[in-house]
Amino acid sequence: MKILVLLKQVFDTEAAIKIANGKINSDGITQIINPYDEFAIEEALKIAEANKGEVTVVSVGSAVEQTVRQALAMGANKGYVIEDAALADADEYGVAAALAKAIGGMEYDLVLAGWRAIDDGSAQVASRVAQGLNVPLVNLAIKLEVAGGKATATTEIDGGTAIIEVPLPAVVTCQKGLNEPRYPSMKGIMQAKKKKIDKVDLGAIGLDAAAVAAKVKTLNIYMPEARAAGKVITEEPAVAASQVAKLLREEAKVI
Repeated sequence: MKILVLLKQVFDTEAAIKIANGKINSDGITQIINPYDEFAIEEALKIAEANKGEVTVVSVGSAVEQTVRQALAMGANKGYVIEDAALADADEYGVAAALAKAIGGMEYDLVLAGWRAIDDGSAQVASRVAQGLNVPLVNLAIKLEVAGGKATATTEIDGGTAIIEVPLPAVVTCQKGLNEPRYPSMKGIMQAKKKKIDKVDLGAIGLDAAAVAAKVKTLNIYMPEARAAGKVITEEPAVAASQVAKLLREEAKVI
């Protein structure tokens, strides 16, 4: 069984974000695997171990080798990176177009991904890849079984769960609760240094800059305004109630 995992490199969740000239300043910020993608990697490894399969991590972007190597250290077999200057300002459409085109030329039975990235939170790429590949999509899996040419997933829905069965190949997005991602072992870290990472540009997969041109343009990025300090009312309850009502009406303007 051949399993592909979509990996996105994101800022460390504990990093202090700084804005410069309407863009996020990445200087000095540690890059990590998108946490939801870690669930996808772990699930791919579990399925591969049970089915004598192979796991390939697929990513888009420049300078992503460190996080791809981390996935290889966890146990993935090889990496595949699409790196091209035309993708520097790509949106979800462009990234998905590149991924779908590349994956369409590979052998695969299952594609796993985190259900969203923690930086933009758009939750679009995996869905767009499934559409581009014309294969079934299952979102928010918290349990996954693969057997007999089918994937059976328990997924989160409003107010409960649903069990969905789809034929392979398929795309499944992974949610917290699906598993507990493993830490790379020292042996895994050493082995990862020797594992292969294929790097290709758009031309190698049959696309050009126009095919991944952004449909959405970011005009500005800015930090939210600092919240004003709260007010503490120390009067007796009867008096305090009237003061609270007055503040809500005249200052907060919510009543």
